[in-house]
Order: sequence, then structure tokens, then C-alpha cells
Amino acid sequence: MLNIVNLSKSFAGHLAVDHISFAVNPGEIFGFLGPNGAGKSTTINLICSLLKPDSGQIFVDGVDIFNASPAWRKQLGVVPQEVALYEDISARDNLRFWGKLYGLRGRTLENRVDALLDITGLRERAKDRIKTYSGGMKRRLNLGIGMIHQPKLLLLDEPTVGIDPQGRHSLLELVQQAAREGTTILYTTHYLDEAETLCDRLAIIDHGRILATGTKAEISQIVGENRYVKVTGQFSSEAAQALPQRLSQIALVSSQPGEVVYSLPLQLGTGQLIEKMLESDFSIDNLSIKEPSLDSAFIKLTGRELRD
Repeated sequence: MLNIVNLSKSFAGHLAVDHISFAVNPGEIFGFLGPNGAGKSTTINLICSLLKPDSGQIFVDGVDIFNASPAWRKQLGVVPQEVALYEDISARDNLRFWGKLYGLRGRTLENRVDALLDITGLRERAKDRIKTYSGGMKRRLNLGIGMIHQPKLLLLDEPTVGIDPQGRHSLLELVQQAAREGTTILYTTHYLDEAETLCDRLAIIDHGRILATGTKAEISQIVGENRYVKVTGQFSSEAAQALPQRLSQIALVSSQPGEVVYSLPLQLGTGQLIEKMLESDFSIDNLSIKEPSLDSAFIKLTGRELRD
């Protein structure tokens, strides 16, 4: 649905986007993550055709957007980080206004407005002025406006900033619903827990360059992240220490009476570790597995946290 090929953009000699390439599949929620100043906003502005690249191409639904008529923009919905609403009119009138800008009219427009008031949970407050809304309600309406024309591609730039946990949960459910209905979503966020639970795949960008692309597991594997297995039970200290010699891909992290922790690469199944333990006369009472986190992988790739 979205295909970015060797895209570059510089400002006053500074390369803000440095020959990046990635693709977003139809119906996918694709996370686009990076610290402040990494190149995310410039990339989004290029996708919106608000900027022209120095080199490279962007295809939306197979259309080269820089060599196409403006009609392609009807495929695109944008929800900016700053809420873009008219505060002195109602939610219904905001939706009507933006729907008309996309060419919706008559019963088609009214049906779509009604549907989005239901989807965003704002029907009971549809006639109230936006200035009376909470931050979470404004964010939900902002998302609804981006979806009014049923775009094939939806760009979401930090859509949950500044709202409470309940409002954030409601908005994320709306994003997932849009994806289930076939909308392709490019999602930027400063919350790694959102990216972990929401996104099918991700790209991590820093200093204008894509550092890694893939699922959370694939990115963790790229940076050499391991899973950790903690075992409690009965076993000898000698057996715990000797196990890495019997299964060379694992490493002993810590060992004390009745508890041992091993690390192992993602491609190695825990079944092989358990098999070797039983062969070494381990009596296992409990086994817990800690999978690698996107947070630790992000720090390894960029040298800083996402919110830096």
C-alpha cells in the first residue's frame, strides 16, 4: 500500500532523511519509531507531499505521488499530533466540514458522519461545542476526521499524546478497528508499549536512516537480543554450571541454590534447554521466560530512549 524507495531530503546541507526505503502492506499497522529529530516528521511531510524529496520515490497504492494528479490524495488520511478541530462548533459540524472538503455530499456524508460518531463514542455529545470536550474526546474526534473519507492509508502522528490511560485505550481500539476494516496505518508514537501491542511491523529511524525493519522479534534478533529463562527447583550447582557446555548456544546468567537463569538466542527453542536440564537430573518446579523487549532493542540501536 505504501512503498518508499531510496528517499532523501536535506535542509541547509543537513540530511534529514537519508536514502530510506521501507514498505507497508495493505491492512497493516506499521510503527514508525525514532527519537526526536530522527526524521519521522520530515518523512510524513514527504508522504503527504507537503515537501518534495531531493531523490527517491513514494508510491501509494501503486501511484507515484510526485508524478500523479492530486486525486491520489483521496486515498490518504492524516491525523496530526496537534488536534485540528474547530472549537466553536459541534462534533457533527466538524465532521461535516471535513467530509465536504473530501467531496462527500448529501446522504453519503450524513451516513458517514453518523457512523463515525458511533465509532468514536461521541453520538451523545454530537451537538456540543468542541471547547467543552475533554482531551481524550478531542483526540477521538480528530481520528474520526482523518477517517471521514474512508482512506486506504492513514497516517497517525502521536495520536495519544496528552490523554489519560482510559482515553488512550479507547483510541487504540479505534485504530485497531480501522485496520480490521482494511485501512493501512502508519503509526508514530513515543510510547513503546503502544508499538509492541499495536503494530504488526516496525521501522526504527535515527539521524535520518532506517536502522531496522521487521516484527518485534525480528528487530530483537537483528540487535542480538536474547530471551531469558529462569528455573527454580532442585539441581546441583555443578549441573547448572555445566549445562552451557552441553548446549553451546546458551549462557549462564546467574546461579544460586534452587534457582538458575540462562540466556538463549531467539532461534533456539526452550524445549532444547528443558531436554538438556532433564538429562542433567534437574527437578523443575517452575520455569519462566522473559522475552526481549522493544525498549531494550531500541536503546541498543539508537543509544537513547524513544522519548529523548
